[in-house]
Amino acid sequence: MKNQTLLCFDYGEKRIGSAIGQTVTATATALQIIKVVNRKPNWEKIEYLIEEWRPDKLIVGHPLTLEGGRQKMTDAAEKFGRQLNGRFKLPVEFIEEQLSSYEARRELKSTYDLDSVAARLILETWLRDNILENHRQNDINRED
Repeated sequence: MKNQTLLCFDYGEKRIGSAIGQTVTATATALQIIKVVNRKPNWEKIEYLIEEWRPDKLIVGHPLTLEGGRQKMTDAAEKFGRQLNGRFKLPVEFIEEQLSSYEARRELKSTYDLDSVAARLILETWLRDNILENHRQNDINRED
């Protein structure tokens, strides 16, 4: 896998957490919280992050129920992902996220920066899943 910079978003109706990561070291860092006003994300802040970090791909948390079913926020996050792709012409990938805010709250022991830490946790999951899968594929190819 070539080195990729990834910008991740944890979409919410009032706030969107953001995090940046890259595939070489499989690390992620929480960035900032972007306000949502009247169901409209602050596109200027999102554009600023994209211009600053120049990501290869955007990752959006895909909120599902604990049983893996759809919920109200699933549709909203998918719409946000489509808007990101339409505005910035970057590939958008969704990753299932369950309990990311709960885990962020446990880690922080507060709600300060909760959304950006949740985005970091989502991105770390994507990196773990995709880097591990890439290593598995390489091992399989070497065996052939």
